[in-house]
Amino acid sequence: MITKVEEWGRLASGAAVHRWTLERAGTRVRVLTYGGIVQSVEVPDRDGAVANVVLGFDSPEGYEARPEPYFGALVGRYANRIAGGAFTLDGRTYRLARNGGPHSLHGGERGFDKHLWEAGEAEGGAGVRLSRVSPDGEEGFPGRLQVSATYSLDEEGALRIAYEAVTDAPTVVCLTNHTYWSLGGAQRLRIAAGRYTALDATGVPTGELAPVEGTRLDFRALREAGTGVDHNFVLDAPGMGPDARPAAELYAPLTGRRVAVWTTEPGLQVYAPDHLDGVALETQHFPDSPNRPEFPGTVLRPGEVYTSETRYGFGVA
Repeated sequence: MITKVEEWGRLASGAAVHRWTLERAGTRVRVLTYGGIVQSVEVPDRDGAVANVVLGFDSPEGYEARPEPYFGALVGRYANRIAGGAFTLDGRTYRLARNGGPHSLHGGERGFDKHLWEAGEAEGGAGVRLSRVSPDGEEGFPGRLQVSATYSLDEEGALRIAYEAVTDAPTVVCLTNHTYWSLGGAQRLRIAAGRYTALDATGVPTGELAPVEGTRLDFRALREAGTGVDHNFVLDAPGMGPDARPAAELYAPLTGRRVAVWTTEPGLQVYAPDHLDGVALETQHFPDSPNRPEFPGTVLRPGEVYTSETRYGFGVA
């Protein structure tokens, strides 16, 4: 593992943004202390030509000027939507910013993606560990949350992101990475999910876990990713073990590049907007879980430890 750090630029406030570069087994990944952003991922195509395969900007100014796509960002305190910008926990209602239409989206107006994170080498020099403290009441969320995200490359050159958090009061937590993958040319997608969370007209779940069969959301076999997708898929068998199958695979026939995703999370939000040439594969819990007790829980209490891990493996075909 080769790990390097450099001052990459400054925010409008004058604060310095540092960039960490991780290199191993033919993969080079660059991570920013601003927003925990994955700024670039460089891997070879079938002919050995190396190129960046994620969307982003070449300066801090770009990320500050255009935060809406969440390019490569570490998203929290709660990824995805919370209906009506409110939830009730232990009999108390908490009001959040409605920054996604009528709903709270990706942690509010100034979520984790818009903060500078402390950075240091991960244990054993295996990567970079970013950390911050989200104070009680930040963006309306209760509890003082101590959170970290460790980015590393394993012996196969796969990118691993491991999240951890603890709180001093009951709260809700759902973290993800919002990298858009652009492997070169039209992309094909496979998702190991037979169901998805059906949505109402405003984009939040109705509570139904609907079958993908017979719908445009059936990606159980590799097919064109297309655009206009913004849905959460209920993963059939999430896991990180040696026998676990990928939760999703994205493949570009033109270049041969492939990225496979493994995760401990129960859901995968796929976002393939019409206006961007990339597909976001956001491993996470389900949207609006704080208001849906039938969904996997996202409540974190004092004495508990929130953990989540996702692995992105690269190859060619």
